[in-house]
Amino acid sequence: MTQETAFTTAASYSSDPAIAAAELQRQLTSPDISFIIFFCSAEYPLDQLAEAMNSAFPHTEVVGCTTAGEITPQGYGQGCITAIGFKAAGFAIEAASIESLDSFSLTDAQQLVEQLIDGCRQHEIAPIKGNTFALTLLDGLSIQEERILVALNAALGSIPSFGGSAGDDIHLAKTHVYYDGAFHTGAAVVMLVNTLYDFEVFSSHHMQPKSEKLVVTSADPESRQVFELNAEPAAMEYARAIGVPVEKLNHEVFALNPIAVKLGDEYFVRSIQKVDDDMSMKFYCAVESGIVMTAMAPGDLASDLIKKLDIIQEKIGEPQLIIGCDCFLRRLECELLGYSQSVSELLRNNKVIGFNTYGEHMEGMHINQTFTGVAIGRNLNG
Repeated sequence: MTQETAFTTAASYSSDPAIAAAELQRQLTSPDISFIIFFCSAEYPLDQLAEAMNSAFPHTEVVGCTTAGEITPQGYGQGCITAIGFKAAGFAIEAASIESLDSFSLTDAQQLVEQLIDGCRQHEIAPIKGNTFALTLLDGLSIQEERILVALNAALGSIPSFGGSAGDDIHLAKTHVYYDGAFHTGAAVVMLVNTLYDFEVFSSHHMQPKSEKLVVTSADPESRQVFELNAEPAAMEYARAIGVPVEKLNHEVFALNPIAVKLGDEYFVRSIQKVDDDMSMKFYCAVESGIVMTAMAPGDLASDLIKKLDIIQEKIGEPQLIIGCDCFLRRLECELLGYSQSVSELLRNNKVIGFNTYGEHMEGMHINQTFTGVAIGRNLNG
């Protein structure tokens, strides 16, 4: 197997599900492809798209999810579908679904991971240790990411993991994952990828801390609802802290004025989903009473990403593919500040395929406003 044939990537910009699936089929024609991951707009009629994908790829395992924007071989896409076909000579990929997110336990996670490891071993591609990573796709409106990711991380042990929460083009209505030939809500897909190639799982964000502090004084972690910040109605205190009238709060304001919790030396953004009528705020990540939040300001997104990619290249050489989970608020920031095209070119030039998420997953954590993924190199591991 030559270095250039480890993957095939594809995209269709047709809104017709039959045409889109047929175009993917034409681009993913290699007989060596044994597994396909796709990311698609939620604007597609999903039942029709599932039927079309089943017809296009009847003998290949296919998984995927809906998005808040796509990253295609040409950079940022919208209202389209993009896919990666993995060649059997370089990859053993096993996938399993989680259909009852609210009752998923550590025991369930251990059984699932053992099943995936056993499946990968049967392909005899490479030893599991040091040659394997996990990729998770979850219903992005399930409010179950923390539970699932903590259990999976414990069961995975030293196996690195990353992933993203499915989106629905910022409608906040229903998000879907795809497995077993159909789209599902309230579910997740876990993939174990065993490969011959060097890889690097990574996460990056460009947010810088400001001096303003916001203490969560009343919250419901189960619903991710914050009622009070600094003992004041949450939305009013947040608006005061960032200098924006409360009636002007929206996705654009949230994208440019995030707040974060500091863990050790690192800041982790807790992105705001919406303001409710009672001036409480709903978040994309779990937020608990008593934590101290720091107001953040965007740094240089493109420079931060270039710096991270340079570090990756020093470690594994030039990647032949990056699977990227890019928060939709980052993309919104790019649009608001006028550098979507340059960031899109950066993604295209670095061979990124992926999607804009409602949250990113990294080593058991559910995080926001990051670019998280895996870079797969050209060198054979070991």
